[in-house]
Amino acid sequence: MQELRQENASYRTRAIEAERKAQEAETKATKAAEEAEARAKKASDDADAKVRESHTASEQRIIRAELKAEALKAGMVDLDGLKLADLSSIKIDDKGEVTGATELMAALKESKPYLFKEASSSSSTQTPPPKEKAKPFDARTATPEERAAKAREMGLHIKQ
Repeated sequence: MQELRQENASYRTRAIEAERKAQEAETKATKAAEEAEARAKKASDDADAKVRESHTASEQRIIRAELKAEALKAGMVDLDGLKLADLSSIKIDDKGEVTGATELMAALKESKPYLFKEASSSSSTQTPPPKEKAKPFDARTATPEERAAKAREMGLHIKQ
């Protein structure tokens, strides 16, 4: 009987030990899963932050380029004058268009007129002079030098 009790006790201790090891393994697995989830969340947050940062930077570049174009159209003498402007009213809408740039230039032109000259267009409004029609070569009225030059131009050799 004592043998059976010892055997039973050994089975119980082995069962308790196996249960303890299973509990430890489960705890380790849970902890590892939580750490992996935390690392994945941190990586995702970092990636989102980088995307937002690059998106903001690209929007700022677009706004600056649009403002430079508007400033040139408005006749700004020096583009450094854009540093004096309050850019908080400039936005990019859902379609990607910059809004508020024209209004900002008008307000800046009114408040700081010394930054601007008269607006000029890069295209000429004058009509170009009409093209003169080339006169046909008239050998009867041409001088001997003109006839010789025309002959050379045509690839002919004239004996004199």
